[in-house]
Amino acid sequence: MQPIVVQHIHKSFGSVKALHDISFTVEEGELFGLIGPDGAGKSTLFRILATLLLADKGNAYVNGSDVVKDYRSVRRHVGYMPGRFSLYQDLTIAENLNFFATIFSTSVEENYELIRDIYEQIAPFKDRPAGKLSGGMKQKLALCCALVHKPRVLFLDEPTTGVDPVSRQEFWEMLKRLKSKGIPILVSTPYMDEAMLCDKVALIQKGEIMQINTPAAIVAGFGRQVWAVRAKNMYHLLKDIRAFEGTHSCFAFGEFLHVTLDTDESALQKYLRPLQHEDLVIRPAQPGIEDSFMQLMLEQNETT
Repeated sequence: MQPIVVQHIHKSFGSVKALHDISFTVEEGELFGLIGPDGAGKSTLFRILATLLLADKGNAYVNGSDVVKDYRSVRRHVGYMPGRFSLYQDLTIAENLNFFATIFSTSVEENYELIRDIYEQIAPFKDRPAGKLSGGMKQKLALCCALVHKPRVLFLDEPTTGVDPVSRQEFWEMLKRLKSKGIPILVSTPYMDEAMLCDKVALIQKGEIMQINTPAAIVAGFGRQVWAVRAKNMYHLLKDIRAFEGTHSCFAFGEFLHVTLDTDESALQKYLRPLQHEDLVIRPAQPGIEDSFMQLMLEQNETT
């Protein structure tokens, strides 16, 4: 039995199509990433899977239970961490954890082995109100509360948004340990570097899945040479390269522009030379999953 099955889900809010024909499956013990920017439809899908929202069309099953017909069963077996911190701010760490355990008719002690590694990092502050915790500590507390009833499936909706890089790295280390215990995890994120940490990803934009595959396979299928280009005035460089008729795509990537061409690199050099860009650098670069996402998004926009 596949722990998560999504079949042709559609959801609209008035004239806005939040989700359009979404289908995928998550296997046992798999860390599956839903990757896309804000407004792509990730949170809407999570709410449907967590039985908090009804789809307009399509079906979804969690741990073999229909999210509409068997919603009570789904709620018993799912651990859900929403994107926005939603625990009780005036309760302490210990009080929040005990409260969520009681809701599921269990106790912290009964399932402590599952949360031990995470809880021990925040246990010294167990008497501190949740509202006074740092972003990273709130994140760990929320994950503990989502796990305290020993769920069979874990949903994490943008769990690392707004936390510092160290806390992000620690969080993904925690997810690896949970995955090793056989818990299937569906996680959403707008961060492309986190996509590479998943077993499989679905790239989603404007409510549509553009591609589903392993991160390595998505990158391997990019199919174009990427050029990393830099100059002293990056804004003018971006404008000039986008105005070049041989440019296929040009996007900012950190301190460089990542450029793909419909011609050869020498033609770009010849075009830029009279424009007198200071400290111009053009060198080949390895494509990443973000390049693949931008390419798929460009193709999607061309067909709509």
